[in-house]
Amino acid sequence: MDLTPAQSAAWDSVCSILEAELGTDAYRNWIAPLTFEAVIEGVAHFSVPIAFIGRYVKRNSGDKIIELFAEHREHISCLEFHVDDSRRAAPVAPVREEKGAAATPAEPEPLPGAPLDPRFTFDNFIVGKPNEMAAAAARRVAEGGPVLFNPLFLYGGVGLGKTHLMHAIAWEIQKKNPGYRVLYLSAEQFMFRFVQALRFRNTIEFKELFRSVDVLMVDDVQFIAGKDSTQAEFFHTFNALIEQKKQIIISGDRAPGEIDGMEERIRSRLQWGLVADLHPTDYELRLGILQAKAEAYLTDHPEVTLDPTVLPFLAHRISSNVRVLEGALTRLFAFGSLVGRAIDMDMTTECLSDILRASSRKVTVEEIIRKVCEHYNIRQTDILSPRRARVVARPRQVAMFLSKTLTTKSLPEIGRRFGGRDHTTVMHAVKRIEELRQSDSQIADDLEMLRRMLEA
Repeated sequence: MDLTPAQSAAWDSVCSILEAELGTDAYRNWIAPLTFEAVIEGVAHFSVPIAFIGRYVKRNSGDKIIELFAEHREHISCLEFHVDDSRRAAPVAPVREEKGAAATPAEPEPLPGAPLDPRFTFDNFIVGKPNEMAAAAARRVAEGGPVLFNPLFLYGGVGLGKTHLMHAIAWEIQKKNPGYRVLYLSAEQFMFRFVQALRFRNTIEFKELFRSVDVLMVDDVQFIAGKDSTQAEFFHTFNALIEQKKQIIISGDRAPGEIDGMEERIRSRLQWGLVADLHPTDYELRLGILQAKAEAYLTDHPEVTLDPTVLPFLAHRISSNVRVLEGALTRLFAFGSLVGRAIDMDMTTECLSDILRASSRKVTVEEIIRKVCEHYNIRQTDILSPRRARVVARPRQVAMFLSKTLTTKSLPEIGRRFGGRDHTTVMHAVKRIEELRQSDSQIADDLEMLRRMLEA
């Protein structure tokens, strides 16, 4: 049923009054998107681009609109709104219907977030002391149900597993709750979508999208630091979801209080729940990651053989970034498979020469000797002397082991730096410390502490 001329004129008058009372911005956001279509048995029917606008207008301005219609002798008992899909500026996932309303037959469109990497699951995440708490918290959130911490904030340096855990949470939630709306994206994507919404005047649709999810996951939140408008929108989105008891998971490269340019009100909210950090990996964790990856590669490439000394070598030498570590192993298996060579130490140093150079902080043998002497409280003249007393011999072996694993010096070169010793002496020292590191926790702790000091 088409509108009568009187009804159209009445609506034009209602709009003019509402614009004067609400202000230009509010009118443009809420009233201008309405299309007055018909009056049927006292019910005024409107189409809207998204359901949220209809609900908002009905709740906040419905009585006023009915009152203004009455002043123009149009007796309206209530307002009804329906979504006109052709008026959407961009495809977004349909919003939930009000309680009791008929379910929409249409299949929900996928949320416009970043794609999830199928490799990043809990099964493929190696847990060690540096990431134990973060992994446990991530699993607890992924289980669903009420949790004591919201939001969950994960932070750590590059390549320590933040994104892996974020993807793993998303996969697990979707597996346990297929109907959940889980939106994962980077802070950069959040900002881009917000800027696009401002540009095309679709901010209502943006708000509806981000505030209608069950789980919001934002990676690398430090990206929005210093961007005032984006921070303001993030702040309001955060508050709206928390009020609805929706789960929020955030990641960053630093703790919330250490992110420069982040508004204090956002820093405070990011610390409301649980803040879990992922420490730099230790030797055992790096070795575990390499062993898990190598096992999978050997299953896929049974023709390739792997020297058992390669993985410990890589775990020692590439300590700053797990992505680089995994990339190095991938390169080795690709090279070994293509050229038909066994992956041994010669091939490793040849194939990974650039990575090994970049991963080394140019630690010198002299620096290692000095740090070892300080740690064990002995004189440098003693460690370089022929003395074989245990109090000197064990630190000397530790220093030789570190010189072999942290520098590119050859065994003869290392021997010469230790008072002109033969390369076989260095080989024995390296082998002995490698054995003790597995059985003596004190030696293992000493090695890890010294390595951290030398690579810092």
